[in-house]
Amino acid sequence: MAFFDLPLDQLQSSRLTVVRPDDLEQFWTATLDAELSRPLDARIEQLETPLRTLDVYDVSWVGYGGQRVQAWLRLPVGATGPLPTVLQYSGYSGGRGYPFVDSVYASAGYAHFILESRAQGWRTPSLTSTTPDLDATAGDMHAPGVMTLGIQDPARYYYRRLYVDAVRMLQLSAQDPRVDAARIAALGTSQGGGLSIAVAGLAALAGLPLAAALPNVPFLCHFRRAVGLTDAHPYAEIAGYLAAHPSEEAQAFTTLSYFDGANLGGLAKVPALFSTAGMDQVCPPSTVYAAYHAWGHEDKAITCYPWNGHEGGGDHHTWHTLQWLAERFG
Repeated sequence: MAFFDLPLDQLQSSRLTVVRPDDLEQFWTATLDAELSRPLDARIEQLETPLRTLDVYDVSWVGYGGQRVQAWLRLPVGATGPLPTVLQYSGYSGGRGYPFVDSVYASAGYAHFILESRAQGWRTPSLTSTTPDLDATAGDMHAPGVMTLGIQDPARYYYRRLYVDAVRMLQLSAQDPRVDAARIAALGTSQGGGLSIAVAGLAALAGLPLAAALPNVPFLCHFRRAVGLTDAHPYAEIAGYLAAHPSEEAQAFTTLSYFDGANLGGLAKVPALFSTAGMDQVCPPSTVYAAYHAWGHEDKAITCYPWNGHEGGGDHHTWHTLQWLAERFG
């Protein structure tokens, strides 16, 4: 592993742009108007676990297309709220896992939701089965994985469904009496970072309360540059699809532009803490900086770990995240 992208000084000054669809806001406004109007039908069941410092709840609600999706909610034991809240989104192929996984934010005093990404979780051992993707069109040609599932049309693309699920978790959390709706942050690593960007932008369109976003080495940013710059997965799924379907290049990148963090981040209206890594061949740093520079709120910061790969800053950055949140949420 070595440096392969722009040097840090050029990353800081670069302004790599993504083609923005003329109807980006109309596409997402129509999607959100249809999907957020569905009754959430939230079901919240406390689990008996061996954990002694956390209360754990199995949460489900109606996500995209009326399909039920799942999350964990973890609270400091005995907490009644309203609490500052962290919404966490998982990396590609990951799921919510067992109830103790990624519980640092609940341990720090937050109400902590973690989403089960539909049709993913194949690399995460879990107490329960993963949420399927019942709205996927079986006839769509795609490369193995979900990166090109429905790529022929933005309305059928996989991430339209997952982004709505992610926004619905914000909608649900803001209505929970244990949550302080004025202190909700969205965060995640890799795909989870990309989802936190999408949630921030879409929350602004939908008028949902969100106070901060913390995208850590985010995926799903500047697709065209990423696909041409790295042969690492999951971006390699797109390259593999285009190798087999070269005539569909224009449509593929048009579809992806509706889901690009550099476009959706431009809609965001909340402070943000980004991170990237100089040797990250999964989510190249220039693609992260494209989303960072496009961010729609002036209160933003980015930490670059020059000598790290896709692990980013690891525990160093988690500590930084906890401090950043404490400064804003008290």
